[in-house]
Amino acid sequence: MATLSIIVPCYNEQESLPYYFTAMEKLKPQLPLDFEYIFVNDGSRDQTLAYLRKLAIANPDSVHYISFSRNFGKEAGLYAGLQKATGDYITVMDADLQDPPELLIKMYQEIQDPEIDCVGTRRVTRAGEPKLRSFFARMFYRLINKIGQTEIIDGARDFRLMTRQMVDAILELTEYNRFSKGLFSWVGFKTKYLPYENVERVAGTTSWSFWKLFSYSIDGIVNFSDTPLNIASVIGALACLISIVSLVVIVIRTLLFGDPTSGWPSMVSVVLLLSGIQLLSLGIIGKYVGKIFLETKKRPQYIVKEDEKLYRQFKLGDQTKND
Repeated sequence: MATLSIIVPCYNEQESLPYYFTAMEKLKPQLPLDFEYIFVNDGSRDQTLAYLRKLAIANPDSVHYISFSRNFGKEAGLYAGLQKATGDYITVMDADLQDPPELLIKMYQEIQDPEIDCVGTRRVTRAGEPKLRSFFARMFYRLINKIGQTEIIDGARDFRLMTRQMVDAILELTEYNRFSKGLFSWVGFKTKYLPYENVERVAGTTSWSFWKLFSYSIDGIVNFSDTPLNIASVIGALACLISIVSLVVIVIRTLLFGDPTSGWPSMVSVVLLLSGIQLLSLGIIGKYVGKIFLETKKRPQYIVKEDEKLYRQFKLGDQTKND
C-alpha cells in the first residue's frame, strides 16, 4: 500500500492537536493509504511537545515529530517536514482544522490522473476574517501576480497533496529565504486547485498578526520579483529629470526677470522630497541586500532539539538507570 506523509507544522497548538488527530484517524479508513504523520514543533511555549511525545509513544509506527530548539517560523517547519517525509504522496496541513481533512479524499482521487502532480486548495471566501486583513490579502495577490514572474493563485493555501517527484524537486531549492507558496508554483508541475469556503479554527488562537502577515507578504514580493528595484530606479531617474528641468527654468527666470522671491519654502520642500525618494530607494535596495546577506551566511534553516527517536532513547536510558 502507498504511504501518505502528513506534515503538520505546530506552534502553540496543544488545544487543536487532539481534535486534529481524531479527525484524521476517522478519515483513515476512507483512503487506501498508510499514514505517516510528521509533526513539527516550532518552538511552542505550551504543552504541544508533551502531547506529541504521548502521541508518538501511543502510535510508534505512524507518528513522528521534530522539535526545534526555538521558533524558526512556519517556512522552516514546512521545509523540515518535507525533508523528513518518506511517503509516495505528501500533504501539508495546519493543526487547527482550517484545512478540512475530508478534502483529502477528493484530492487523492484527482491526483490519480497521471497528468496531475499536485492538488492544491484555495479559499473562495474569507468569512470570519477581519475585513482589513482580507482586503490586504486580495491586494497582495493582485500585486505579486502583476509584478512577479511566478503566478500565485488568490486564496491558495499551503494545504495540498503532492507526488514524490514534485516534493523532490522542491527539496532541491535550498535557499534560506523561503516563500513556500511561490516555490510550489515555481517548480512547475501540473497543479489542480479545489475551491472551498473558509473554515474557522477548531480551538486556540492564531499566531499570525496583521504585521506578521504584512512582513511575510513583503518577503514574498522580494523573493519572487525584482520590480521594486526597477521602481526605485525609475523614481530616481524621474527625480533627476525633474531636477534638471527645474534648474533650467530657474536659471532662465533669473536671467530674464531676476529673483523676486527668496525661494526658501520651495527649496526646503524640494530637499525633503528628494531626500524621501533617496531613503525609499535605499530601503528597497537594503531589503534585497539583507536577503543576500542572509543567504551568504549559509546558516541552517532550523536546529532540531528532539525527535521521537531521541526521546525514546532518553526515556529508555532513564528506565535503565532506575532498574
